Amino acid sequence: GRYANSHPPVELARLFHAVSSVREWRPSWNIAPSSLAPVVRCHPQTGERHLDLLSWGLLPSWTRNAATARRPINARAEPLAATPSFQGAYRARRCLIPASAFYEWQRTGGAKQPFAFARADEAPLALAGLWEGFRWPDGKVARTFAIVTTAANALMAPIHARMPVLLEPADWPLWLGETAGDPAPLLHPPAEDVLHCWPVGTRVNTPGNDDAGLLAPVPEGRA
Repeated sequence: GRYANSHPPVELARLFHAVSSVREWRPSWNIAPSSLAPVVRCHPQTGERHLDLLSWGLLPSWTRNAATARRPINARAEPLAATPSFQGAYRARRCLIPASAFYEWQRTGGAKQPFAFARADEAPLALAGLWEGFRWPDGKVARTFAIVTTAANALMAPIHARMPVLLEPADWPLWLGETAGDPAPLLHPPAEDVLHCWPVGTRVNTPGNDDAGLLAPVPEGRA
C-alpha cells in the first residue's frame, strides 16, 4: 500500500532507457494510493519506452460510473488473465513501476510494525504493473496504474502473505510488450537473496510524512 521512489525523473529515464515526459515531480518516500508517480510504458506506435506520471489506482476505460468506482491499487497475479478488471490491461497495457523501496506491515498483537524492502544490490526496483486510460465526459484522460502482486517468498512470508512482482532488466522487454511471448512465467516471487528488509518507524503510516527519514531503520518492536 506504500512505496518510495527517491530517483529524479532524469535518472529514471536513463536507468529505464525511456523518453521522459515528466517535468515536475519530486522524489517521494511515501507514495500512497491516488498519488501521481512515474511509470514506464511502451508506446504502441513508436515502440519507444516512455516515462510518464500516472495515478495509483486502476480505472478501466470501460468504467460506467468513474466517480464512485473502486480503483484497485494491486492486481493479484494468479487470476490476471481471467479477471475482467485486469485482463485487458494484462493483455495490452503492461508497465514498469520504478521504486527504491516498498513498505509492508507485520501485525504483532494489536500493533503493526512497518518494514521497508529494497534490492540487496541497491539497484532500483522495477515492479510489474498494469495501466489504463479513462476518458471523462469533458475529454480529459485519466491514466492510472496498479501493481501486480504474487505470493510471498521466504523473506516476506513472516511479515505478509503477498508481495509485488519484481522484474529484472532482462524481463522488461517481454513485460512491456516490446518482444512477443507469454508474460505469465514472469509472475513469480523473487529469489530469496534479491531483497533485504528492515523495520522502520510508524511515521510512514501518515501519507503527509514524506522524507528520507522514513527509511531509517529502527529497533524492531520500537517503531
